[in-house]
Amino acid sequence: MSLKKRSNRWWVDIGHNHQRHRYPSPENTRKGAQAYEILLRQRLARGEPILGFEESTKKSLVFKEYVVEWFERYVVVNNRQSEARNKRSVLKVHLVPFFGNMKLEHITSYEIEKYKATEIKHQTSNKTINNTLGVLSKCLRVAEEWELITKVPRIKRLKVAPQKYDFLSSEECDYLLRSTDDLLHDMVLFALNTGLRFGELIAMSWSDINFKENVLTVSKAISRGYLGSTKSNKIRYIPLNREVLAMLEQRNKTDDLIFANTEGKYLPQENCRRLLHSALKKIGFRKIGWHVFRHTFASRLAEKGISMRTIQELLGHSDTNTTMRYAHLSPLVLRDAVKMLEKPIEIILRHNNGTIDKNWVNPTNYSTLKNLNSSLT
Repeated sequence: MSLKKRSNRWWVDIGHNHQRHRYPSPENTRKGAQAYEILLRQRLARGEPILGFEESTKKSLVFKEYVVEWFERYVVVNNRQSEARNKRSVLKVHLVPFFGNMKLEHITSYEIEKYKATEIKHQTSNKTINNTLGVLSKCLRVAEEWELITKVPRIKRLKVAPQKYDFLSSEECDYLLRSTDDLLHDMVLFALNTGLRFGELIAMSWSDINFKENVLTVSKAISRGYLGSTKSNKIRYIPLNREVLAMLEQRNKTDDLIFANTEGKYLPQENCRRLLHSALKKIGFRKIGWHVFRHTFASRLAEKGISMRTIQELLGHSDTNTTMRYAHLSPLVLRDAVKMLEKPIEIILRHNNGTIDKNWVNPTNYSTLKNLNSSLT
């Protein structure tokens, strides 16, 4: 068929002399596309340049017009509410003010580099700039899929320093739990032993817990007051230890939510932030946020030698690299990696002329090696 409708737009797709010509119809109706096809075929038959004619008749979309359709037809349909709000903010604050009046095909790598330079001049952080470039990249990739542009320009991200994260020591955890009570104490205890994101923590209901198997199902989260799926859009299962189960036994189960306000509804995120900071200040504890408890959960597991794969599953990370930032805390991961380079004992002795140099081996293995050397000789 020479007429096609894709993403609510009519296209003319014809072949001539072993070449394919595919253009959007200036009038976005079937009759308009039919008339446009006739004009194109006439120019091809007369040997006239079709590209110049097409460029003069089609109406290219400018960025600010395109993103309205992209947001409604793609973002709202495919993204969580929190992600959609974030993209709307990025478009409004960063991208539309700079690219708004540009035609889509005029957004080149050169223009993107100019945008980055402008943001840097306004002292926007590299991380924020990279986040906006991510939205722009997705926006243009969809434009390519919709055949509004032929190629997505190359987008280079800025270098960002490794993200620092804070976590609590065992002593700090014990002190914090001894110094808090009631709702705050129970929420901190739950967070420290499950690694939930804060939005997941306040979304938990009693029906999410299988008390027969002592397993928590994490499938939803609160973000900016809205209930939705988890950040990774995955369901994960977290076993509950005895400390958490004992705490849950003492809580009121009349509400559907495990942690609720006095009306049995979701706790406001800002109120919980202030509650935590106020309590920390009162007991003379350093200022931390709720996410520190998630980092602490992962860090404690790494210190116990739990595999990075298991930690990734419990945290619900989509990217293994995100989990690997805890690897340096594991006493096994790095040790086992270096141990792979270790030569067999017999080779060590042979290369050392049958004698044992204490600098070659771990002190704890020196006596074992000495005995082996005696048996070999």
